[in-house]
Amino acid sequence: MSDPKEQAQQLLATAEAKRLQGEEAEAWRRFGPYLSERQWGTVREDYSRNGDAWTYLPHDHARSRAYRWGEDGIAGLGDENLNWCLSLALWNGRDPFLKERLFGLTNAEGNHGEDVKELYFYLDATPSHSYLRMLYKYPQLAFPYEELRRENGRRTTKDPEYELLDTGIFEGNRYFDVTVEYAKASPDDILMRIGIVNQAAEAATLHVLPQLLARNIWSWDGDSEKPWLKLVDGKVIGRHAGLEDRELVIEQACEFLFCENETNVTRLFGVAKDGPFKDGINDFLTRGQEAAIRRDQGTKCAAHMVIELAPGASARLNLRFRPVGAPTPAFADFETVFASRMREADEFYAALQSDLASDDAKLVQRQALAGMIWSKQFYDYDVRIWLAGDHDQPPPPPERSSGRNHDWEHLSNSDIVSMPDTWEYPWYASWDLCFQTVTFAMIDPGFAKNQLLLLMQDRFMHPNGQLPAYEWEFSDANPPLHAWAAWRIYEMDKALTGRADQPFLERIFHKLLLNFGWWVNRKDADGRNVFQGGFLGLDNIGIFDRSSPLPTGGHIDQADGTAWMAKFALTMMRMALELAMHDHVYEDIAVKFFEHFLFIAEAMSRVGMTETDLWNEDDQFFYDVLRLPNGHGVPLRVRSAVGLMPLMAVNVIDFAHEKGLPKFAEALQWFFHHRPDLAGMVSRWMEPGQKGSLLLALLRGHRMKAVLARMLDETEFLSDYGVRSVSKYHEAHPYIFQADGKEFSIGYVPGESDSRLFGGNSNWRGPIWMPLNYLLIEALYEFESYYSEDFLVEYPVGSGKTLPLGKIAAILSERLTRLSLRGPDGKRPVMAAYPGLDKQPGSESLVLFHEYYHGDTGRGVGASHQTGWSGLVALLLRPRARQEQEHEGASG
Repeated sequence: MSDPKEQAQQLLATAEAKRLQGEEAEAWRRFGPYLSERQWGTVREDYSRNGDAWTYLPHDHARSRAYRWGEDGIAGLGDENLNWCLSLALWNGRDPFLKERLFGLTNAEGNHGEDVKELYFYLDATPSHSYLRMLYKYPQLAFPYEELRRENGRRTTKDPEYELLDTGIFEGNRYFDVTVEYAKASPDDILMRIGIVNQAAEAATLHVLPQLLARNIWSWDGDSEKPWLKLVDGKVIGRHAGLEDRELVIEQACEFLFCENETNVTRLFGVAKDGPFKDGINDFLTRGQEAAIRRDQGTKCAAHMVIELAPGASARLNLRFRPVGAPTPAFADFETVFASRMREADEFYAALQSDLASDDAKLVQRQALAGMIWSKQFYDYDVRIWLAGDHDQPPPPPERSSGRNHDWEHLSNSDIVSMPDTWEYPWYASWDLCFQTVTFAMIDPGFAKNQLLLLMQDRFMHPNGQLPAYEWEFSDANPPLHAWAAWRIYEMDKALTGRADQPFLERIFHKLLLNFGWWVNRKDADGRNVFQGGFLGLDNIGIFDRSSPLPTGGHIDQADGTAWMAKFALTMMRMALELAMHDHVYEDIAVKFFEHFLFIAEAMSRVGMTETDLWNEDDQFFYDVLRLPNGHGVPLRVRSAVGLMPLMAVNVIDFAHEKGLPKFAEALQWFFHHRPDLAGMVSRWMEPGQKGSLLLALLRGHRMKAVLARMLDETEFLSDYGVRSVSKYHEAHPYIFQADGKEFSIGYVPGESDSRLFGGNSNWRGPIWMPLNYLLIEALYEFESYYSEDFLVEYPVGSGKTLPLGKIAAILSERLTRLSLRGPDGKRPVMAAYPGLDKQPGSESLVLFHEYYHGDTGRGVGASHQTGWSGLVALLLRPRARQEQEHEGASG
């Protein structure tokens, strides 16, 4: 195993790392994989009366309707404002329309909510986008659009989903493997290579149409100048106001087809108007309508090539999109540039992965990071304009003025943002972004820091201090993890570069003060330091919809909401202590957050004092408490991840590091003498651990062991693949609650959700969720740094064997990585969701990163490309020594 500091130096010495740190770093990021996989069916494009985004602009309209707020496409690449967009369209000669974008079911069409019904894989990427590669599998038979809609519509929430592989469309390997690669000769000089393999046992023909278009910015505002694309001397010239002219050059012989990126109002609304429209190229090829296109100019262009391939044969197509006036012929250095960028990508990942022994672990980590990079997206949404409507368009219905997001008129986004999943979740989610940025910090801490700061800007953060949750409801409360993410990124950045970015920490700290104030003022209903919060990102984990009025009245005191706030306070204290090492003003703030934590922790630690206590002494577990209008409390005795989350609120302070902070030390002594009831109940700061460290945590030895006794029990939370979100105990013993003559229940549901709560496309009632597991593992490591390896816990429960907490954390990490790694049988548990895929050539090297995982089998469930937080596996694959070095780097 290499030394972590030496490894960091090797990584920083690579060409890719130098690119990210150099003067042209932002220039290299200017072009990237910024097109969404799905712009249709989003809130941004919804101008309906009832707020039904899925039906207002469905998949069937997408090929004909110009988008107002973005673009989508297969393997798309564009500049940071999507002025110019490259993507790929295909046609097998049998489909009713071109394959220009990925197909999937809407929330109402899918028996478990929205779901993409395609096979595609993000294979490689560098943080600067100097090299990108993805794979799309395109059937040679007619794509079964209606069969997928019909069969999934017939099935219930109790049935499995009907997937593309289930249709038999890939039998006999009758499909094309289509690989799209990008390489940059310079920041603005883009090379595109399309590789096609006929995997069938018979010859097949494929229409390949790389596309270039200008995002429509002119139809909404009469002041915007319309860009154009023109065919000049065998290549396409693009002109866009304020930008340098660009050229698209194709090496192979092709037929250039043009149309306008404008809505076909005749097809969609029956309004007579001359084209050509956005769907013109589609109508020309699939319906033979010559009048639907132009041959010389437009705002959307395709290079049409017909490829005939013998069985097993392959073809390669080369394109270049660069500024006009380049001195060298377009393809003179094409192969050289690709070879250089691929070599640099290999060099970068070789340095990053020098301490990973397994080739398979390297493959999984690299694809996880590729998925993160490919999931960057241009996100454009100005709520004020969206509510009021555009100058050149009909006014929106009046209901919108009091409808979705009407109290977020300040929000004005036009940015590159890391997405959870660019098909299923093509919009940012505030707590997802925290996990995404921590993973990004492995490879591009600059981007990670900028992403966190982005949400703190005035055009994102509400004036009251709330952070926007996600576009379906910006006012929902997501877990307050931004302080944790900022601190982790600060640690990782310092460990990598050897420099502490104090300005970043200080800047984000001040913004987080506003957010902390919002939480304290809005989500602590009675001023008892017990927090509600509502949704908190965990969808259906509660017996009731926690964002809606309760059938009983009153509210829910949430164990997870209170634990999140304790963690928030601890992290803010830690950040303040770090800043106080350079400016003693922050000592007072650190003391304040220390006090906040103690009061929150005291509220969670009460035993038998009131019927609203979160800790249940009989069950030795934390529960949410239903607080009725009359003041009575009813514990909701569901053994769920809600009761595990108090473990996460832990921080070990290196007292030697803090000894130069006299005010903070004085505050510790004051609490020791004047409030021993608080200090003794919730922490062990008066009992130095190893190396003189001090422990601040919600759970002390007894309660921690009691909670761990459930978490590490294979008949309850512990699965072969991680920690479940609901105890397996509830499989035979569902929790039932009755109110107003109605029965509400929660059982153990390890796979897809069996209800439509929160749309039905996610499930927190049994599956394994990577982000919560990651935080639990971090907490165990943190506890061990105080207790040392002498503190032992039975693992697994019932085995009679005991292990130190750090060893248990390492085993949990191994169980989670087992989801993606090939087992002794050569199979990856996550890929059990794709029966038959293993028969396809090269399938052994394909990995998907699902939203969550079956609690018993590890099968991938939910969104199939949610490297947003399942990409955390990239961090879990690293040796523990690297993680310890990061922590030491920030505190040393």
